[in-house]
Amino acid sequence: MLNHLFLATFVIMKTFHSNSGSYRKLKAYCKAEVIYDLTYYFCENYLKRGDRTIDQMVQAARSGKQNIVEGNAVATTSTETFLKLLGVARGSLQELLKDYEDYLRVRNLRLWEPNSVEVDAMRRLGIEHEKSEYFLSLAQTRSDEVVANMVIVLIYQADTLLNVYIQKHYNKFLQEGGFREKLTRERLSCRDHK
Repeated sequence: MLNHLFLATFVIMKTFHSNSGSYRKLKAYCKAEVIYDLTYYFCENYLKRGDRTIDQMVQAARSGKQNIVEGNAVATTSTETFLKLLGVARGSLQELLKDYEDYLRVRNLRLWEPNSVEVDAMRRLGIEHEKSEYFLSLAQTRSDEVVANMVIVLIYQADTLLNVYIQKHYNKFLQEGGFREKLTRERLSCRDHK
């Protein structure tokens, strides 16, 4: 009986905890971390102290990043909560996107066109580089208009990655079920081996 219990526990841990702590490897998380760091830099350098937009933008960027972390932490036991938190991350990044677009609009600065040379170049950089240091070094030599547009492109990339990730896990849930269903299958398998 004890051996069956040990085996069941091992199988459950292996099955359900295989993704634990792997959020740092997710491209969406890496992108969200760059977005947070660039947003912090942007707010410190281009918005006036006391501007309430600073808190809003930094918190939206933080929420985009942190909800990926929290979602990954609960993914092993609740697919529903996992998917909700990734949705919250997307929503936070969309809020941040509007803040950057508004910043450009109200200052009569240019928003890069979707198929412009700048967007294509930034998309490539977003694919090739995952570290904040790289983008921060670029930001330090660019104008507020360019930095805002850089972050906008990165937000679109993060949103696409999160959407793909959500769809993948939603489909997996439909095919394999959730935590309770897997646990029930393991429990029944343990009973059959008694």
